[in-house]
Amino acid sequence: MTEPITIAIPMAGYGTRMRPHTWSKAKPLIHLAGKTVLDYCLAQFDTLPGVGSARWVFICSPFQLDQVKEYMDKVHPEKRVDYVIQAVMRGQSDALHLAREFLRGPMLMSFSDTLIETDLAFLPSIQHDGVAWVKEVPDPRRFGVAEVNSEGWVTRLVEKPADIHNNRAVVGFYYFRSAENLMAAIEEQMDQNIALKGEFFLTDTVNVMLAHSARFTIQSTPTWLDAGTREAILETNCYYLDHGRDNSAEAVRHGGVKVIPPVFIPADAKLESCTLGPHVSLAEGVEMHNVTVSDAIIERGAMVENSILTHSHLGRDVIVKGARGRLNIGDNSIVDLSA
Repeated sequence: MTEPITIAIPMAGYGTRMRPHTWSKAKPLIHLAGKTVLDYCLAQFDTLPGVGSARWVFICSPFQLDQVKEYMDKVHPEKRVDYVIQAVMRGQSDALHLAREFLRGPMLMSFSDTLIETDLAFLPSIQHDGVAWVKEVPDPRRFGVAEVNSEGWVTRLVEKPADIHNNRAVVGFYYFRSAENLMAAIEEQMDQNIALKGEFFLTDTVNVMLAHSARFTIQSTPTWLDAGTREAILETNCYYLDHGRDNSAEAVRHGGVKVIPPVFIPADAKLESCTLGPHVSLAEGVEMHNVTVSDAIIERGAMVENSILTHSHLGRDVIVKGARGRLNIGDNSIVDLSA
């Protein structure tokens, strides 16, 4: 692998499982343990040799494009990014096909809400056609799995298997030695209308490649995190706080603030008479008075008073007063139960 690698990230879904937060912002820009989901997605590739010269391709919906581009220009200006719009949701393979003018040579692909931990240092030595990352799970029946022969080669990918004897779930992270071969397989898939409910899935594309004698191996990842559902985002927030994102040691303590690690508290947070943690992540500009909160994500500019919250996700610029229990509210909302 001597030419710069392309990294494609499809992110054009409607984000229905993350509403109400995705009514007003792109799902990859949701706050998570001191960063955004997109930041963690990009960090997956840090171990790739030559990642500094990588070409990035983001496939966005029309709604997402301006927000994502503005964020990348501000936070990651060093990255060369081409943007493609997927206006009609016709599946993962369709998204990549729309970006075909930018996909040349070796490429990596990851879905924006799939977060794994892996070491990519081995990729320059790969001579075969591709790699599919997998994670062993107790029950693979709601995922796709990779079937592998005795020599370690993938024979096919199976969506939602009927039993649990093969627990190697495909996580949605792939390497393709030739983007051109991938595009040819997608076009064959489309010509044959290999689709489910009008959507073209990448597992079927890989099976087309395998039918043409492509050679794929699997690579196991110890960590597979989900940032695509309301429940999963809180679990992923907990994981990152437990694994290096806790800043409780330097978090400002004043005005009767008690911190129970792990937490992430930005320097500009305005806190008074609060108990924070465990597993609380605050974004910039949050203001809280007389609040107890645990297991929560509280996004930029939120203001919370006289509340006891747990297992909650508060969007940007919300106002919450006098609340108790669990809240899941989107940007610019007001919950005032103080009367």
